[in-house]
Amino acid sequence: MANEIDNVRYEEEFILNSRGLKLFTCRWLPKHCEPKALIFLCHGYAMECSISMKDAGIRLAKAGFAVHGIDYEGHGKSSGIPGYVPDFDGLVNNCSDHFTDICERKENRKKMRILLGESMGGAVALLLHRKKPEYWDGAVLVAPMCKIADEMRPNPMVTTVLTKLCKFIPTWKIIPTQDVIDAAFRLPQIREEIRANPYCYKGRPRLKTGYHLLTVSMDLEKRLQEVSLPFLVLHGEDDKVTDPSVSRLLFETASSSDKTFKLYQGMWHALTYGELPENINIVFSDVINWLDERTSVGNSRLEIQQKLANDVLAEAKTEVCA
Repeated sequence: MANEIDNVRYEEEFILNSRGLKLFTCRWLPKHCEPKALIFLCHGYAMECSISMKDAGIRLAKAGFAVHGIDYEGHGKSSGIPGYVPDFDGLVNNCSDHFTDICERKENRKKMRILLGESMGGAVALLLHRKKPEYWDGAVLVAPMCKIADEMRPNPMVTTVLTKLCKFIPTWKIIPTQDVIDAAFRLPQIREEIRANPYCYKGRPRLKTGYHLLTVSMDLEKRLQEVSLPFLVLHGEDDKVTDPSVSRLLFETASSSDKTFKLYQGMWHALTYGELPENINIVFSDVINWLDERTSVGNSRLEIQQKLANDVLAEAKTEVCA
C-alpha cells in the first residue's frame, strides 16, 4: 500500500522473519529529492509505528530523510500475542535483519545509517549497536530505557516473585504497575488517542515482557561505556517512566567521541508524541539540526571502508609487480 502526505510518500508491507512470523513494516520517503540518509525507527513498549510515529516519519521525510519502521512481534500490526515479548534477542534480531536488508540494497549502500529509538526503542537501538558496533553511523535516543524509573517498578520482593513465576506463566498480565499512558503522555487528548488506537497494547505488562524490560535496562545501565557511535540523547526533566539521570550518565560514560545530551525542563516522557505542540517543535528542531550536521560532513564509515579497500588493492598491485 502506498499514498502521499505533504510531498512525502508513505508505503507499508508485511515481511516474514526467520521463524515465519508476519511483521508489519512501513516507510516515509521524500518525494522530490534523494534521501540524505536512512533513519530507522525503534518504537516504544506497547506502541507501534504507522500511527503513533506517523508525525515523526513525516517530519523527518520532509527534512530529506528516508524513514523506515517495523512493529515488533506482539506489537502494532505484527503477529504475536499482544504486548508479549517472548525473546528480546529475537526482537533485536528481527529489527537488525530488516534494517540491514534495507541498508544493503544497491541504492542505499552509500547512505548513512542512523537509528532513532524511543523509550524501549532506545534500548533496542543500543542493542543493535552492540550487535554490530561498526555498522551504524549514529543514533537519536529519545528518553531511552537505560533504567526504568523507580516509580514504575514493583518493589524488590514482588519483582523476585514475579521473576520466578514468569517461567511458568510468562504471558499472564499480573505485574502491578502504574498506568504507563497516564505517566508518559502529557496531553489528555493524546492519551485518549492512544487508548482508542487498536494497535497499541493497553493491558498490564505480561510477566515475561516485564522481566525482559527490567533485565535489559539493568544490563544497559551496567555497560554504558561500551556505546561508541555518535549519538544524541534527549530526555524530559519530568519523565516518570525512564530515568533521565541515566541518560546523563550515558552521555558522561559512553566512549563515543561525538555525543550530545539535551535535558528539557518541564517535559515528560513522550517527547515526540504527547507533549505540548511547541515542545514537540523544539525537540524535532534539535533532532533535525543534529542529523543535518552529521550528514553534511560526509560518511566517515564509508570513507574508512574505501580507504581500506584501496590499501588492499595497492598492496595486491605491489605484490604483483614484485
